[in-house]
Amino acid sequence: MSYMKEFTKGLIKENPTLVSLLGMCPTLAITTMAFNAIGMGAAATFVLVCSNVVISLLKNIIPKSVRLPCYIVVIAGFVTLVQLLLQAFLPPVYDALGIYLPLITVNCIILGRAEMFASKNNVGASALDGLGMGIGFTLALFVIGSIREILGSGTWFAGTDFAITVCPDFMQPMTLFVLPAGGFFVLGIVIALVNKISHRKPPEATGCAACPNRESCISVEAAAAVPAEKAVIKANVEKPVEKTAEKVAEKAVDNSTEKTVEKVAEKVAEKTEKKEENN
Repeated sequence: MSYMKEFTKGLIKENPTLVSLLGMCPTLAITTMAFNAIGMGAAATFVLVCSNVVISLLKNIIPKSVRLPCYIVVIAGFVTLVQLLLQAFLPPVYDALGIYLPLITVNCIILGRAEMFASKNNVGASALDGLGMGIGFTLALFVIGSIREILGSGTWFAGTDFAITVCPDFMQPMTLFVLPAGGFFVLGIVIALVNKISHRKPPEATGCAACPNRESCISVEAAAAVPAEKAVIKANVEKPVEKTAEKVAEKAVDNSTEKTVEKVAEKVAEKTEKKEENN
């Protein structure tokens, strides 16, 4: 198993939000600001990694009949821990995430990775899978949140010490982008770009691979190779048959010789007995 592959697959190729289209509720609701997007992504990543590790450790202990309730209990425990930490140390993020923070418990991304990956793989691979999926989720939220905040509010990281005002003279903030309709629009554009990047055309072929008659050439070569293959198969089949026939013939000769010797010996013995009787 390639651990690097398990980590990187969630960034673009199997991005949970932009490819698998999971976690749409927090994606559309939280991404009105870039800072909120990072907060939600970091919380989900923490829960993903921890729940994947615990479920991987307990995969042989949890009964299959109650595995989903057990997964939810494990995930809910880590979500509660994240809530308490944010409430204590980052109250603005806790207030901004609101109801969507406890809803991480039933997030399809976390529950899906627990069921499809963590319950079937070792601890190291499960941790890297959770980390990669979490970072991919965070990047998707950050990109969407940044676009919506810049175009809709004219700011970036508003409410933080790194706040930047982006309001050029030729463009005024468009409130549409902070509304649900703008969220769907930006999400669709980002998904289209990711699909374009992940499904790039392979480099152009050269030589025989670029020839339009390549398939016909291959079919002709294959047809020409058929008689030769048949001859080889026939030879391979005939050789064992010939050897078997030779062995059978040898045995037959040996048997006939033995029978002839036995008959001669019997006749000699009969003649000897008759002579003795006459004498």
